Amino acid sequence: MAQAEVDRTMWTSLLHAGLAGSFLRLPHVAPDAVAGSGARAAIYGIPFDATNISRTGANFGPRGIRDVSCQFLSYNATLDFDLVDALAPVDCGDCHIALANPSRTFERAQRDLEAIIAAGALPVVFGGDHSVSIPAVRAVKARVADPGLILIDTHLDTALDVGGEELNHCCPITRAVDAGFDPKKIVLVGISGWMNPRTEIAYCRERGITVIWLEDVWTLGTAVVAERARAIAGAGDGVYLSFDVDSLDAAHAPGTCCPTPGGLTMREAIELVRGVSAGGLLGVDVVETAPTLDPTPTTSIVAARIALEAMAFHAGARR
Repeated sequence: MAQAEVDRTMWTSLLHAGLAGSFLRLPHVAPDAVAGSGARAAIYGIPFDATNISRTGANFGPRGIRDVSCQFLSYNATLDFDLVDALAPVDCGDCHIALANPSRTFERAQRDLEAIIAAGALPVVFGGDHSVSIPAVRAVKARVADPGLILIDTHLDTALDVGGEELNHCCPITRAVDAGFDPKKIVLVGISGWMNPRTEIAYCRERGITVIWLEDVWTLGTAVVAERARAIAGAGDGVYLSFDVDSLDAAHAPGTCCPTPGGLTMREAIELVRGVSAGGLLGVDVVETAPTLDPTPTTSIVAARIALEAMAFHAGARR
């Protein structure tokens, strides 16, 4: 009698049973070995939050997101889509952090991320505070001539520096421009609240960076906003997506350095990420998850879901 086919996506024990340590229990592959692995996506953690101006704890983000990933399958029944089948993703582990030294840390991260990109895999970066986007966008620009960038955030993140320090989590967009991203292909989505200085909005206006405010999302809807953002940022050689969990309402993501009252709903975030990821990405990061600031795993689960949605729609998933 023929043996029944085994469903790889079916659980056989407790969700949290067995060895842990990688996202979705994916195989661990070092960044310089991704080229020979066949992977088309690679998880990479940067557990660094030494530049934070507010509450710290995002250095636990990569571990927290990996820990809760046992609550997900690689398969989405609604989409009839399996990430393992589509991307054969791997987990490259974490950057070797140079304590309290963003310059050395980011050099190491950029080197690893360039290896992932050169291998033809989508880098999926788990932060860490938002400064970890800096080595990610530098790695993309080193490999792509004319990349665009979409930021989903409550903050503009266009500070020139913070107290004279340029490698800060308030500066990832300015550092992307410094790296060679065309400001006219940068779109900031969901911006709101009481934490955006005059100098930062002036920077956007002077350089032609598009700002789509949270109120615009409410008025226009996520589909229109995602399409507009993708059209602007995708006018060159592709789109890098940076997602800050503080773009979400604090009810959905309390475990972050600057929780946002009145931010995006989780459904709005999923719809935006799906919309801007469709058509493919150059890379994606999910940052500012601080599990120790959340008494529940809620924020980490949210971050994991965002990463899954970005990878799936990058790979061609459709509703």
